[in-house]
Amino acid sequence: MAKTPAQRKKEQRERDKLTKEEREALLLSRRIVTDLYHNTDNALKRTMARTGIEEEQDVISRLIHGSDRLSDKQLLALIRLM
Repeated sequence: MAKTPAQRKKEQRERDKLTKEEREALLLSRRIVTDLYHNTDNALKRTMARTGIEEEQDVISRLIHGSDRLSDKQLLALIRLM
């Protein structure tokens, strides 16, 4: 069942009281460390500039969630496997 706005706000207040380490322990599933080649880094910077997103983690997360919404055919076309 969906949470009410009051429930979400209460949970947010509880999270706000936690330290950074405690919040990360609750929210993080895993950490990925990636080496980027120059062209890949440049593509990431261009994507960030085009979207106005200033944090690498934010744009990468949005790209992951966006690609997850694609059909299999769309995803394969996007990554040029077809």
